[in-house]
Amino acid sequence: MNFATLDLNLLRVLDALFREGSTVKAADRLAMSQSAVSGALSRLRHALDDTLFVRQGNRLVATDYAAGIETGLREEFERLELLLVPPTTFDPQTAEGTFRIAGSDFFAELLMPPLGDLLQKSAPNLRAQLVDLVPNDYVASLEHRKADIALVPDLVLPDWVNREPLFHSPFHVIARKGNLGIEGLKDRTQMPMDTFCALHHVLFSPEGNLAAMGDAALTRVGKRRQVAMTVPVFSGVCRAVSESDLIALVPAQLAEKVAKAFGLHVFKPPMEIEPALIIGIWHKRSDNAPMAAWMRSQIFELLKSLDLDC
Repeated sequence: MNFATLDLNLLRVLDALFREGSTVKAADRLAMSQSAVSGALSRLRHALDDTLFVRQGNRLVATDYAAGIETGLREEFERLELLLVPPTTFDPQTAEGTFRIAGSDFFAELLMPPLGDLLQKSAPNLRAQLVDLVPNDYVASLEHRKADIALVPDLVLPDWVNREPLFHSPFHVIARKGNLGIEGLKDRTQMPMDTFCALHHVLFSPEGNLAAMGDAALTRVGKRRQVAMTVPVFSGVCRAVSESDLIALVPAQLAEKVAKAFGLHVFKPPMEIEPALIIGIWHKRSDNAPMAAWMRSQIFELLKSLDLDC
């Protein structure tokens, strides 16, 4: 196929055929005659060297090749629509829509409560959804989870993704009150290395990994810890610690948030761990979408307030 000579109007016909599954209905959708749509389909078949659709009863069914390009074609039309439509005045009080946020359940504790309050007061018809990140490929959350933003540790990004630094998150150690292994230790002080390595740990890991940033920091000083279990959500980590003699390394903001409710002591870790930089990422195609831009600004403002002096 020579793209330079392809009549791009044919792609509008192809999109309509995908949506309607009929040359008659596609013609109605495009305000064209059925014969014009049939002619366009014939030209598409020649240009793309594929049958594109086969008739099944009274409906056209896409070939495997055509089905493989349907989603991408529709996304390109949506991207062009956003590109060509001038920005409109956005009124959060009357706007309606859904905004999807991909992130760990850390944000269920630290973001969603204040965001819920903000939306109720400022944008009562907007809906926020927190969804899981795609394990081992956080950037893929923007596509596979249909997320408007993803909240992730800083990482190398492809050129179609934008980023916004949000806050640094150091790590603290949590242990339940009554854990005999921490007897005599003063809350908010540094936990001794021997205690940290002797006690068993519960590790946050959606992927089931047995090592994380804390283990790399221990290796640098020639030490190791004992991981007794992994849990895919931070709430499960905190619950396990609160009902056992396990301890855990968790983000400092989370430790401070849940310590009272879960009956936990909080300590500084015995080794130096580089604080994680949490960033917000989003697809560049949404840069000029009014609702998405407003939601990003509100969420980023709430999260930047979590930054700690590292």
